[in-house]
Amino acid sequence: MTEGLVMQDTDAAPAFAETAEAVIARLSVPFPNGLSAQEAATRLARHGPNALRRPKPRSALRILLHQFQGVIVALLVLATIFSLVINDIVEALAILVVLLLNGAIGFFTELRATRSMEALFSVAEVRTRVRRDGMLIEVDARDLVPGDLVMLEAGDVVTADLRLVEASGLHCDESVLTGESLPVLKTTKPLPSDAVLGDRTNMGFKGAAVTRGAGTGVVVRTGMETEIGKISQLAMAASTEPTPLEHQLTRLGQRLVWLTIVLAIAIIVTGLAQGHPLTSMIQTGVALAVAAIPEGIPVVATLSLARGMWRMVQRNALISRLSSVETLGATTLILTDKTGTLTENRMSVVQVLLDGGSVDLDGPETGIAEDLLRAALKIGMLCNNAELGDGDEGRIGDPTELALLSAARQAGVTEDEAEPRLLQHAFESDSLMMATVHALPDGGALYAVKGAPEAVIASCSEVLGAEGPRPLSAEDKADWIARNADAASEGLRGIGLAMKRTDGAEDAPYEGLTLVAIACLADPLRKDVPPAIAACQSAGVRVIMLTGDHAETAARIAKDAGISGNGAVSIEGRDLTGLDLENAPEETLDRLRKASVFARVAPATKLDLVSFYQREGETVAMTGDGVNDAPALKKADIGIAMGQRGTQVAREAAHMVLKDDDFATIVEAVRQGRVIFGNIRKFIVYLMSCNLSEILVVGIAVGVGLPSPLLPLQILFLNLVTDVFPALALGLGHGDGHEMRRPPRDRAEPILARREWGRIIALGVIVTLATMLAFGGALYGLQLAPAAAVTVAFVTLALGQLWNVFNMREADTHALRNDVTRNPYVWGALVLCLVLIAGALWLPGLSDVLQLPSPGIAGLTLAGAMSLLPPLLGHLVVSRATRR
Repeated sequence: MTEGLVMQDTDAAPAFAETAEAVIARLSVPFPNGLSAQEAATRLARHGPNALRRPKPRSALRILLHQFQGVIVALLVLATIFSLVINDIVEALAILVVLLLNGAIGFFTELRATRSMEALFSVAEVRTRVRRDGMLIEVDARDLVPGDLVMLEAGDVVTADLRLVEASGLHCDESVLTGESLPVLKTTKPLPSDAVLGDRTNMGFKGAAVTRGAGTGVVVRTGMETEIGKISQLAMAASTEPTPLEHQLTRLGQRLVWLTIVLAIAIIVTGLAQGHPLTSMIQTGVALAVAAIPEGIPVVATLSLARGMWRMVQRNALISRLSSVETLGATTLILTDKTGTLTENRMSVVQVLLDGGSVDLDGPETGIAEDLLRAALKIGMLCNNAELGDGDEGRIGDPTELALLSAARQAGVTEDEAEPRLLQHAFESDSLMMATVHALPDGGALYAVKGAPEAVIASCSEVLGAEGPRPLSAEDKADWIARNADAASEGLRGIGLAMKRTDGAEDAPYEGLTLVAIACLADPLRKDVPPAIAACQSAGVRVIMLTGDHAETAARIAKDAGISGNGAVSIEGRDLTGLDLENAPEETLDRLRKASVFARVAPATKLDLVSFYQREGETVAMTGDGVNDAPALKKADIGIAMGQRGTQVAREAAHMVLKDDDFATIVEAVRQGRVIFGNIRKFIVYLMSCNLSEILVVGIAVGVGLPSPLLPLQILFLNLVTDVFPALALGLGHGDGHEMRRPPRDRAEPILARREWGRIIALGVIVTLATMLAFGGALYGLQLAPAAAVTVAFVTLALGQLWNVFNMREADTHALRNDVTRNPYVWGALVLCLVLIAGALWLPGLSDVLQLPSPGIAGLTLAGAMSLLPPLLGHLVVSRATRR
């Protein structure tokens, strides 16, 4: 390693104890141009990528061994051992097939899900702005090297340990390292060599968030040599907690295992009391236990979740946790930002308000002096950190600043006219303004200021007119504010532009300004937002808009989007400042409950609103893009960050990231969440109703003294055929298209609520009834031999369980046209299962092993007819649920 990476471990003074100039010299950095691309490549090869070491990905072997853990697998292994002890090799092999088949399905499913999650995290690469070869460029943070000059501004995450060389009002949140809750004001002065981590105010640490201001730092440490790299060593050994959904599924499976064992023992005891041989009854009990165990539940759940997550990826939604899928389907309230989410985030200057009138940039020429317009557009160009570049890919910066640059370029105001920049006063939430200071040829300084119109107007004492500056009276200020309000009522966003000339660059930036113009920008509503809002409302999901924009602008956009109508309640953030929402008057709380728009909302207020609506019983999804949105994103049940314009802090705090920043993607993610949870419910109900029918068929026959309708190997075969493939098909369903017409479910509702248990019992009894009627009809009606009657029962149960899959449709869907009948995987599973059942009946050798002699045409006709009872009577069960 070179001194850049081990600087603080050498005898030399640590970076924070040296001057910025000394650190730059030590690292051989050409300042201010930065490293050359060739030198950066050389250092990258020497030091390696700037990345924290992550735990090794789970190997295929570990994933495979994971499939053979748990109570369910232990019971299957014991059943195999028992069959070998009694020398029943065929049954042992059959149970082993069940074990291996479920292990294989689980292995390939979990392997794909694991690799999918790893791919999800590799999709989003972190970009960092650096200066190399004298140009400001964006590079992958992994490619940072010691000596790189990194540009920082509010919203960035520091991606390496930096020694700051420039800082203008720079504040960093270092709570991830120090636990300090308040942002730290940064300086560039050297510090004592014994300064502790929290006192090193001239350093920017990897993982810290820039909350305000701007600055430049030189990289001194990368990767695992950074301070957070040392901390990450501890995190690498941390275990991952199971998600709520996984926990519910595990508990359900374990309880069913023990219930199955109790029932199997009861059947064995009852059979012995009826005089059946001990060995035969134990074999039957073991087979029933194996058949009734819902070993397919975790397998199909993982498959359903993994496939659902990738569907969301295809729809531009990245999900960071599987549990978020469950929560998405239960969302009742979406708190959404406006810019870029509801609108296209394609700002353009459409109008400029000047002294004496206004200019529509796309309209006809007016009599207003062109010099005034050029002066306004030049200020927008000077007070700007964006870069247009060539084409869309070269555009770097805030959309508002890009719009100002584009307007200036279109008007013929180019960067060649820009005076050299001396320093910058970064935008701060306290002032709502930003200023840049530029050197004039006469030695003076030009201040270019932009910001919220109200703030800029309040800071001005003059206004620039056609004849030059003139005093700005209180009446003039009120008139300008009214003009801005009129523009805002038309959905336009105003940016105040002002300037002043001074003798030097040390003046207060926001005093004694000359008002030049208000630039009016428009951000059109996304075309797919109104139908998406309508879909939310029909699904029982309420949408509320939170924005920092002007109240009139917010109200107009909300109305056009369909969020609010005439007479809707709109609240400004200042009305909530300092208000204790937990102890607010009922009248205030009632206004909050009815509000559909919150304008001029501060980040702290967003957090309060999230907490308020959660206390009201809502499951809250919230969108955010800024650093200060991170607390609210974490607090929300589903935090949704913007992938394109969102800050790195927001993306890290969120549960879901939108790659396209589109509100319609949120709606689709909610729908997918409902589909996935519905699929999980469907296959659990299906598995358990089939398993229950197998237990009841054997239990009832043994209890009343009849011959057993099913033999142990037949039960195991049915378990493989009718459980696994249709259940997998249900887990891959696309939904019925009506998900967004139903109200959201209660998050406290278990996977199997009372309605699902009722359906399991009813359908299990119906399949049992069909099987027992066929068995009795074969024995006493057709006078078939017991062995042939067993074949009739086997075929009836097998087909009845297959047709039972059509009872898994949603209660409010058509009996013939629904999500199950439109699922191609279901039809594929049925065809496969029918082929396997036919093989069991007529394939030489297999029919002998399963002891399935031909029952003749009459017996098969009886079995086929009785197997139709489950879908016919099951339709009545589903229809009754609809009436309820």
